[in-house]
Amino acid sequence: MTASTTGGGQRYRAYGPRHLKDIGRRYGLSAEMIETIDAVAHVLPFRVNDYVLDNLIDWHNVPDDPMFQLLFPQEGMLDEVTTAELRALGRRGWPAADTRRLTTEIRLGLNPHPSGQMYLNVPVAGDRKIPGLQHKYRETVLYFPTQGQTCHAYCTYCFRWAQFVPDLDLRFATPNPVELIEYLRQHTEVTDVLVTGGDPLIMSTERLSSHIQPLLTVTSLRTVRFGTKALAYWPDRFTRDADSDTLLRLFEQIVASGRSCAVMAHVTHPRELDQTGVGEAVRRIRDTGAQLFCQAPLVARVNDDAGVWRDMWQRQLRLGAVPYYMFVERDTGPHDYFQVPLTRAVRIFQDAYRTLPGLARTVRGPVMSATPGKVVIDGEYRSESSRRLALRFLQARDPAIVGEPFTARCEAHASWLTDLDSFEGSPRLLDALKSVHRLPRLMSRTTV
Repeated sequence: MTASTTGGGQRYRAYGPRHLKDIGRRYGLSAEMIETIDAVAHVLPFRVNDYVLDNLIDWHNVPDDPMFQLLFPQEGMLDEVTTAELRALGRRGWPAADTRRLTTEIRLGLNPHPSGQMYLNVPVAGDRKIPGLQHKYRETVLYFPTQGQTCHAYCTYCFRWAQFVPDLDLRFATPNPVELIEYLRQHTEVTDVLVTGGDPLIMSTERLSSHIQPLLTVTSLRTVRFGTKALAYWPDRFTRDADSDTLLRLFEQIVASGRSCAVMAHVTHPRELDQTGVGEAVRRIRDTGAQLFCQAPLVARVNDDAGVWRDMWQRQLRLGAVPYYMFVERDTGPHDYFQVPLTRAVRIFQDAYRTLPGLARTVRGPVMSATPGKVVIDGEYRSESSRRLALRFLQARDPAIVGEPFTARCEAHASWLTDLDSFEGSPRLLDALKSVHRLPRLMSRTTV
């Protein structure tokens, strides 16, 4: 357990797998449920804190409560054979060598780096990959500071789950921005840096500032973004932590330098916006001149309902945040557990979108962040012989195909771009789509 003292709010306490029995006693979870959670948590990361335990979960509705599904590993996230093997190890006291061997094997079978992250996105200096950077789109670089590769709590669906497990070879991270700064000065087409993880706002402001201040010396840089779940899982980060005011001054400094500062808040369920302190956090962020955008994936058992999204987007608008993306859950980790068929995803998005006021129609979706780029599904239609989807690239490795429409045949079970076929579009676009099936993908040990 880790703890830190805030400047007047709730004391932050984080809990991991070794605290499961205590959590079970505190909230009335059965021994069998705790055993299952513990087994799956030895493969997938688990971390919660008092704020999410006390405020976000309806303990009278466990295990079906969406926030419980979002925060606690569940039966069914791994196949039955694998879960049984893990339970058996647990009953033997988790022997170190056997546990390491099995958990490593399982993780490698869960596609820890989807959409070419490890193969295509890491920039190279000479013959060496630059650690802690990804450069997929011409104008944007992702930056993974080592000290920010954890979160206030972990989402069970998180496509960055490999950042949080003990297998260091699966992580992206770099201890300082030296190589990032050099790369930006050599690549002046990059105007946007997304500081991500993990969650960079888990760092103290002093540590975070040591990564951000050097960026403000790069004249070609126009936007600094922070990917964070703090608004939902620890809003005190912006209001009552000991260095909250210092964090907001850092945002102000970015804006005063003539650059845009954007907080990319991951909000997966409207309940995350209900809590006392969230509205104050949003107000304080906006008062700095920073912009606040909200995004999340469509996740089965958590938010796969049009009414949930409509409610969430309307609440975001009322708070002063910009509804930004509904993503399709990526094909990594417990994807089989969380996936939503693409045809259903389109209906959920459209049913929610058509009831929104105009100012909330900034949101885009459903969007797949796939190997060739960000693909939005505009709709479904029936051809003479098949069900087809109309799609576009919102962002792409090849900027020339951004905005170009194309279509694909879609079977009822399809939940990701790799499940589609019979693409129709321009020759250049079709060539880009070939990369969808080129990359190696480590599959699950057994089919669920």
